[in-house]
Amino acid sequence: MTNTPQKKQQKEHRTVVSIDPFKPALGQKGIVNRWHPDIPACATVAQGEIFKVECHEWTGGQIVNSDDADDLVNIELSGCHNLSGPVGVEGAEPGDVLVVDILDVAPFPDMQWGYTGIFEKENGGLFANEFQSRAAKAIWDFEGVYATSRHIRGVRFAGIPHPGVIGTAPSQELLETWNAREAGLLAAHSDAVPQVAMLPEVRGAYVGQEMDQATRERVYAEGARTIPGRENGGNVDIKNLSRGSTAYFPVWVKGGNLTLGDLHFSQGDGELSFCGAVEMAGVVTLKCRVIKGGMEKIGLKQPIFMPSPVDPKYQDRLIFEGISVEVNGDGTQHYLDTTVAYKQAALNCMDYLTRLGYTREQAYLLLSAAPIESHVGAVVVVPNSVVTMELPLGIFDRDITPGDDGVEKRELGQAAIRSDGATGLPHPELAPWRR
Repeated sequence: MTNTPQKKQQKEHRTVVSIDPFKPALGQKGIVNRWHPDIPACATVAQGEIFKVECHEWTGGQIVNSDDADDLVNIELSGCHNLSGPVGVEGAEPGDVLVVDILDVAPFPDMQWGYTGIFEKENGGLFANEFQSRAAKAIWDFEGVYATSRHIRGVRFAGIPHPGVIGTAPSQELLETWNAREAGLLAAHSDAVPQVAMLPEVRGAYVGQEMDQATRERVYAEGARTIPGRENGGNVDIKNLSRGSTAYFPVWVKGGNLTLGDLHFSQGDGELSFCGAVEMAGVVTLKCRVIKGGMEKIGLKQPIFMPSPVDPKYQDRLIFEGISVEVNGDGTQHYLDTTVAYKQAALNCMDYLTRLGYTREQAYLLLSAAPIESHVGAVVVVPNSVVTMELPLGIFDRDITPGDDGVEKRELGQAAIRSDGATGLPHPELAPWRR
């Protein structure tokens, strides 16, 4: 008699937050869009348990797979981000460090698309003022690890899926610190467009968990907006925080209360356009453990991260330099301003892309979505910081390097723009941001 080996049954990992990506986020359990210590955990996991969290796309279903950008014109941002959680971890106490292993990040099997967007000027983006931005977007279709777009032709790239937002709940003291310092910043720049900070706002606030009415009212009135990254992590938008990454988060409340979402299929360093990654809905697989007393042992004031060992292999790159001089503007000299240097590197890269035939909108969206590397070259040589932006050559369907005759310009269509045709951008020829 021959013994037949028995197939080992694969253990099904528990899904602790389930959502429906085809329905609006509002009204669904396990979805929150504010940071507050009194938001109760919607699930609890054991240390070492492998579990799954389903996540809506960050606007909660406001953006659709279409060929115009009217949905971005009419977007309601007071309710963003739509995140999943919080998830409590057994044994986590204030002062500990929560160690989070990101085992997998993937789109829903029946929602194999995402988008990159440019907002109207008042809603922000790195070049909102320079470009007098008007809404535009690109829809990306997923084929395994690759993304292509009917709105940005001639490119195909491998994604690095990751959560744009991931973090722990703040203590009441930390929450009050956030709100006070951001209120001060807003008061000092009250006329800025777009505004420089987003304070707590009852309008749009949402917590899908059951809470008594008094607690809900307090959370909605005090809860910090999820737009910026802070000491708890939050909206860090680190593109290499993907499969195989490990993150170390400070713990301020019992259970840690891990919350995450804003999933990206891909992103360039900097996420230029604010809605600037390949935004998607999907599923994250995680495992957590706790370092007791870790905040003091490690001296942890903000999260630290170990990047993913999985990265697209685009070794050949065309590198654009930026310095802290507005060479693509009025020539203003700044002192060691790395933001100015980054913007100049991006503008130089966009200028090159328009010479290849891409419109200003397409260039802006592409640098936000593709796996673009950006690095600080120097911050010590006065007066100019140096920042680089690296365009991977392997994502294009042709050789785009400079030749003796310059570069070949092709007709490459246009991104999805507003149905009224408005772009708000100058004519896309020869550094069109110059006045």
